[in-house]
Amino acid sequence: MSKRTDSNSYTIIFAIVMVVIVGSLLAFFASSLKPNIDENKRIEKQQNILYAMGVNENDESNANFVSASQAEEEFTKYITKQIVIQGGNVKEDNKAYTIDVKKQQALAKEGKQRKLPLFIGQKDGKTFYVAPIRGKGLWDAIWGYVAMDKNMVVQGAYFDHKGETPGLGANIKQRFFMDDFTGEHLMTPSGNFKGITVKKGNNDPKNEEKTDYEVDAIAGATITGDGVTAMIKSDLALYVPYFKSLKK
Repeated sequence: MSKRTDSNSYTIIFAIVMVVIVGSLLAFFASSLKPNIDENKRIEKQQNILYAMGVNENDESNANFVSASQAEEEFTKYITKQIVIQGGNVKEDNKAYTIDVKKQQALAKEGKQRKLPLFIGQKDGKTFYVAPIRGKGLWDAIWGYVAMDKNMVVQGAYFDHKGETPGLGANIKQRFFMDDFTGEHLMTPSGNFKGITVKKGNNDPKNEEKTDYEVDAIAGATITGDGVTAMIKSDLALYVPYFKSLKK
């Protein structure tokens, strides 16, 4: 018996059987858990959108979402309309938050028209327009949601990352960085899109100047900051025609 179990063929067959069994179990669990994973992603997107427009549970220094149990109710309360912009066409879509920005960016690289989701909300008598953005940091993907008024003045922002360096690039999701964007202008007085540059040594460490199109960079996180700059300028620029149409 020992000779049979010590043979190469036995080892290969045993390995194949184990791979099939383990693979089947993983596929089963992945399939079983997919609805829960999708639901968690949906709630997280709603929390991100709400955070950007100031619906959150922040304390004096920390960034905190509304709770997962309240996210759907708060989303329905504050987000009055969801629209999708594609090739100059604008249509309402109550599931715009399910659009995968990464996939849409890939379609654009193939020369196809991407879908641009935009979330319109009301809070304290003000109208907010929240747009998702996505880019590349030092190590992996970074993304965010930027809330604007009809003049493309930033009213709030939320940023996140997949694998930036703790204490450095990962700080893009800290309040001291995200809060700096509030009040920043994206458009020049003449109506040209300028964006916002994350810049080291911009001579405005307290970020009191809101029409310089700059915020102070995070020390030691130049590449991540450049990634934030790039995704703001590339993705938000796509919404300019829509915002100009609001003034007609």
